[in-house]
Amino acid sequence: MPLEPRVRRLVALSNALDRGGPGPQTILSQREASAAQSHRLAFLAMAHGPKMVDEVDRLIPVDGGQIRIRIHRPRRSGAPLPLYVFVHGGGWCLGTLEERDPRCREIASGADCIVASVEYRLAPENAYPVATEDCFAALVWLHEHAEELGVDPGRIAIGGESAGANLAAVVCLMSRDRTGPTLCHQWLDVPAVDLTLAQPSFSEVPDGYLLDRAAVLEFRQLYLVDIERDREPYASPLLATDHHGLPPAWIMSAEFDKLRDDGKAYAAALEAAGVAVQYQMLRGHIHGSFAFTRLIPSAKAYEREAIAALAKAFANA
Repeated sequence: MPLEPRVRRLVALSNALDRGGPGPQTILSQREASAAQSHRLAFLAMAHGPKMVDEVDRLIPVDGGQIRIRIHRPRRSGAPLPLYVFVHGGGWCLGTLEERDPRCREIASGADCIVASVEYRLAPENAYPVATEDCFAALVWLHEHAEELGVDPGRIAIGGESAGANLAAVVCLMSRDRTGPTLCHQWLDVPAVDLTLAQPSFSEVPDGYLLDRAAVLEFRQLYLVDIERDREPYASPLLATDHHGLPPAWIMSAEFDKLRDDGKAYAAALEAAGVAVQYQMLRGHIHGSFAFTRLIPSAKAYEREAIAALAKAFANA
């Protein structure tokens, strides 16, 4: 189907603002431009989200330093609440916690859970595999401090968007491989799971739909540095030799997205390994338009459905 009319107008706006890739600017200036654009788009297209009882930042130790996590708590509770670990996108090089605060609030309220958003260290200053290790360290820390945080350690899920979905999928692999915390659900929106860029949609979907070929190539280069590592499972979770024992998955692809077939292929790989998977193709949408819930009814409907699936996963756990 064609682009949804409101998505078409957002495509024009996004192209005018030109988030793009790192380009000729310094990475610092590109991050500033990206954050400013994301703020404008969020003001126009995303609801602020329900008020939380509290939102607290914590610094946690990781190899070589500290990272910040932001804990969104929807309500006071005598009993421990489930936990959703959220990983933002941005090509492993861009993105902030603040950009997705509204969505974290919606998830916390809608699924009646605590949401912990992870500020992993960004490339190129911290290239692969630093971000993967940061996110896994965050999961382990949250699990170890579950009692202090009022978290039910038996009901923990993880998810993210785009590069954040890559990191969330990788953390699921790492937690299985390293006998880490058991996860009851993984929620992957427009995931990048094949950094060899071999999926058909990378060539079939033209530029001009927010995520262009040049940007993907630059982000990948800045993240991996050594492109020869693109087949490692903690870079490309689709290429892992074994997908058995991973948590049930909710995966969404957007129709007009160069990463569309990444999500489709990952859903198929998990299903082949006996993992329960719910897969959706969001028709008429581009890479990031699923988040524009204030303007696009189908995006809001998708968010409600995905949050309901998360709540069900917590209930079943």
